[in-house]
Formats: sequence, C-alpha cells, structure tokens
Amino acid sequence: MFSKILIANRGEIAVRVIRTCRRLGIATVVVYSEADADSLAVSLADESLFIGPSPANQSYLVAEKIIAAAHETGAQAIHPGFGFLSEKAEFARQCAEAGIVFIGPNPEAIDAMGDKIQSKRFAGQAGVSVVPGHVGEIDDTAHAIRISEEIGYPVMIKASAGGGGKGIRVAWSRRDVEEGFPAVRAEAKGAFGDDRIFIEKFIENPRHIEIQVLGDKHGHVLHLFERECSIQRRNQKVIEEAPSPLLDEATRVAMGAQAVALAKAVSYDSAGTVEFVAGQDKSFYFLEMNTRLQVEHPVTEMITGVDLVEQMIRVAAGEPLGFAQGDLAIQGWALEGRIYAEDPYRKFLPSIGRLARYAPPKEGEWDGCIVRNETGVREGDEISTFYDPMIAKLCVWGKDRPAAIAGMARALEDMHIEGPAHNTAFLSAVMDQPRFQSGVISTNYIPTEFPEGFSGLTAEPWQADVILSVALAAHRVLTQRARGVAGVFSGRPARTDWVVVVGHTQRDAEIAVIPEGLKITLPGEGRTLALTAIDWKPGAPLFRARLDGRAFTAGIGPAAEGFDIRLRAVRQRVKVLTPLSADLHQKIPEKAPPDTSRLVISPMPGLVVSMDVAEGEEIKEGQVVCVIEAMKMQNIIRAERDGVVGKIGAKAGDSVAADDVLAEFA
Repeated sequence: MFSKILIANRGEIAVRVIRTCRRLGIATVVVYSEADADSLAVSLADESLFIGPSPANQSYLVAEKIIAAAHETGAQAIHPGFGFLSEKAEFARQCAEAGIVFIGPNPEAIDAMGDKIQSKRFAGQAGVSVVPGHVGEIDDTAHAIRISEEIGYPVMIKASAGGGGKGIRVAWSRRDVEEGFPAVRAEAKGAFGDDRIFIEKFIENPRHIEIQVLGDKHGHVLHLFERECSIQRRNQKVIEEAPSPLLDEATRVAMGAQAVALAKAVSYDSAGTVEFVAGQDKSFYFLEMNTRLQVEHPVTEMITGVDLVEQMIRVAAGEPLGFAQGDLAIQGWALEGRIYAEDPYRKFLPSIGRLARYAPPKEGEWDGCIVRNETGVREGDEISTFYDPMIAKLCVWGKDRPAAIAGMARALEDMHIEGPAHNTAFLSAVMDQPRFQSGVISTNYIPTEFPEGFSGLTAEPWQADVILSVALAAHRVLTQRARGVAGVFSGRPARTDWVVVVGHTQRDAEIAVIPEGLKITLPGEGRTLALTAIDWKPGAPLFRARLDGRAFTAGIGPAAEGFDIRLRAVRQRVKVLTPLSADLHQKIPEKAPPDTSRLVISPMPGLVVSMDVAEGEEIKEGQVVCVIEAMKMQNIIRAERDGVVGKIGAKAGDSVAADDVLAEFA
C-alpha cells in the first residue's frame, strides 16, 4: 500500500480523496493554482504545492508540473480525480515512465474507451448495442449537414473528447447544424484541446442510465449496479439516483453483463462507468465509457457500502478485489443533487462571487435517512470563472425511493447559501413534483416541465400555512423585542390580530402563546395551526420548527413591513400588517416595471466571443446578436424582436457582467 498520494485535482473531489486516504492512513499532497491557494483541499491535505496561474491549461492540465510535484514531495502515486488529466492516456504513460503509479486504468484501456469515436467502433465490434450514427471524424459544417440528413433529424453533435456536458448540441434541423457544429467545435477546442466531432441519432424521450464497473489487475471485473442521471440541463447531470426506477431485474442483469463484457475486453483495471441511453421500453444502447471516477459515485457507495476511492487505490497498489459479484446487493435508495452556482431563474446560467454564507445541512442520520454533503468550499470562498461552478453534492440515502426523496427535500431546506445565485430551489422543485416522484422521467424533463423556464413553484396549501406561520412568529419576536426596548408599552397587551399579505392575497390570523410555541387561529378558514419546536433568533437566516407536527426549515430575511421567506421552491414577500394598514395597502397603486424591450441584456457574467451585429443593421427576431462564453460554455444571445440596432454596448474580447447592455434598438 502507498504511504503518500498526490491528488492532481481540486475542489470537492480532492477533499473526497483526502477523506478516504486519512481513513487508510495515507498521507496526501494536493497541488493548487492561484485561484485555489486558500481552498479547503489545501487546508486539509498533509502537504500542498503551488503549480501555476488559475487557468487550468497553465496549472491542472500541465502534466509535467504534476509529475514534478509528485517527485518533489515523494508521492508514490497520483489520483487524478475526474476531469483535467483523469482520462489522458499520455498522462498515465508519463506517470509510469516517471516511476509513479497512476491511480486509474491502464493507458491502453483509456485509449480504447476514452475517445468517443473509437469507443463506439470498439463497442460495435465487441457486440455491444450502439446508437445509430456516423462513427468517424467530420471535416466541416457542410459535411456535418450531409451526415445529419443521412441519419435523419434529430441528431446529437458531440465532441469526441467531451465530458461534463460540454461540447454537445441537439440539432432538430439543418439550421441547428449550421449554428451548432461550429459552436461545439469551438467548445471542444477550448475545453479539451481536441476539436474532433461526431454525430449520432438523438433518441427522443430517452433516459440516461450508467453502470459502475470495477476491475483489478488480476483479471477480475464486476459491476456495482446502475445509476440514473436523466435530470439534466445543457446535457449536464443535475440529479442522479441509484438504483434506477426504470430497470427491472432482468434489464439490470443484461445491462450489467454488457458493461462488464466491454470492460473485460479492454482489460479494465480501475473504477469506470459504462453509459447507456435507454428507451422508456427498457431498450438500451451504449453511449460511451468514462475511464475515471464519476462525479455521482457517492450514490453507488451509499447503496452498496463500497468506497470506490479506496478500491481504486487498492487496485492501483496491485491488490485483488476483495469481493465478487455475488457479494454485492442493492441496499435502499440514494439521491444526489448537484448544487451549482447558477441561476435557475435565468435559464441556469452560471453565477460567480464570494460565498457570503454557506451552511450545509448536518451530515448523518435524519429521521431514518442518511445525509452526506460532498463539498470543496467553505463560507468566504469564491466561486470563480476558471472552473466548474459546483458548490456541493448533496446526497441522501433512504430505505426506498419515496424515503430518499423526502429526505432530500428536507436536507435541501437546510442548505443555506448567500452570495452567488444557486439552484437549491430548482432541486427542491423536482423533489416536490409528482412526475419525478412517479419515476417516469427522461433527459427532456427540464424543458418539458419548465417550458417557459424555471420561476419557482406555487405554494401548496401546507407550504402557504408554513409561510404564514413563520411570518407571524418572526413578527411576534421582533415586536416583543421592540416593546421591551421601548419600555413604555410594557403595560399594554400585545396585539394578537394580524393580516398576513402575500401579493394580492390576505389572510386574517390571531395568535396565542402556548407552552410549546404558538397557536394560530384562522377565523376566515375555521381552523387552527400549532407552531411548535421553534428554533429562530432575529438575524438568523433559517427558521426551524414544526407545524402541526411536521418538521420544516424555511429561509427568512427582512423586508419592508415583513419578510422574504423561502420554503423549498416557493419564494414569497410577506407583509404582516394591522387590519387598518392592510386596508390602506389595498388602495396603493402598483408600480409598473421598467421597459427593457429595446435592450439586449447579458444574462450572465462572461467574455464576449463575438459581436455579430453592427450599429444601424436591421435584424430579425431570433437572429444571433453575440456569443458569450462563461465556465467554458458558449451561449448564443439572440434578438427577441425585429428592429434596427441603434447602439452596441460591447465588443469581442470584452468582459461583461450580468444585466450589462450588449446592444440597444434604435
């Protein structure tokens, strides 16, 4: 076994590897760039070494710097994590030449499976079912159009070296290929240094299911069942679960057997994932093999009890697997929600900034569920433009799927983040939606369920009651404090009748103190609520309590005459008023929002790749105005109406912030 391992990665995966190494008594070294000098991984590792500027191509992607760091610190092996150099066969070879063990598969397996074009060709020869498509390189846009029309729309344009949802477009027409092919090629070149592209048939209403495989250097290969990763945005996974609600035992066995056969064919000797696209009829086709640890590996660990990072280390050290296929069984259900610094209310566009507050839910057992939070950040850390905008991976295990969903919904309530925008409200919305709860999902879930974009959910009756109760309880605490400070009101009874206003809805309420908390009477509705186990102090961002025995956590912040309250996917501005004040508020006219129809506004911070219109040019609705790049993703900004460009607000190469004016109509 190794005594010291270097981790050639950053963020939550570096922290994850450190956790296992500590348990095994292995010392750790992390390398870091300028942006990560004060990171959590650096603080947790036994040693750390600076390797260069923030851009990955000057630090984490420079193999020579990584290997030199291993020699300098005496590390015997390198764990690459995922991304960066993890699927570079040449890096694995360089490690071997330098006398350092690469904790991953042999380079020949990476070569065979790491290239998407070659892997499909190899899989077809091995008898694995593959998606119909063009297996070969594509010369230019005209060639891409010919291939797409031969296959038949819709098609998927994919970067051969792609991963993490980058370098992918679905084309439904010739125009989509004309615009999408050069965009995918540019993304591929920028993100992976490889602009080779392939095209395959897009399976409509598909599901994304993958099999976790594990092999050693003694010829043993097995699988650890499946994960479903169908909830995606921009072809990048957002919610994963294990096992899949689609598969029956026969399909699970068949899919696992294909994955193992493919892994054996390339003498696979580490943790890896064979990905399939599945139809709703349980048909499945090989997509690709990721020759590394997957981001979503924790859900597999939670249903099998196997530490995949530990197994990778033991296999790399030459140990045989300590268990066989028959020793493995699925225990319970696990979900992972990827918490990103992105704004779901703005089509999931990336967000950046400092984590002014970051308070994840407590790890461990919650009402029969187990909560695990994989993160690489702390309060005060910055989410920058240089790397993936992931904040954390929130994982929950339950005895079955309904229990895991309920546990995830509760854990998300307790996740508090301030600073950059984040997607916890969206994750909560999915947990609360009947379609997700039914298990009848697909990779088109987000555009189907939120065709106009995500704008939160309407409060369910129990959520409306929670929000009303939180507002009344917080208002009472603040008014009691004010009465105590003023002193002059000490002899007067506190008011008990209030009107709670949300938008145009008013609800009358009367409050009374009871030993366990508050009794709330709703005269107009003929019922009462009991708010108990209250855990909140003025200024605290989270309000924890039980309403009629049901535990909840709500986000709360001050607002004029009331509060901003968040409960799962519901956000509401709540006023707590006297009856007279409520009556007067109804007479106040509403303020009209500003007219921005003449402006083309940047939806996110980023770099202007191209400005495709000029002042005085007549443009049509849907025409490309400019291209903005953020987090290595290129976003095409289109005109939302016909008009004449009056003024250009940015040019290629400019950095822009969210809401900056890119162009203005005359």
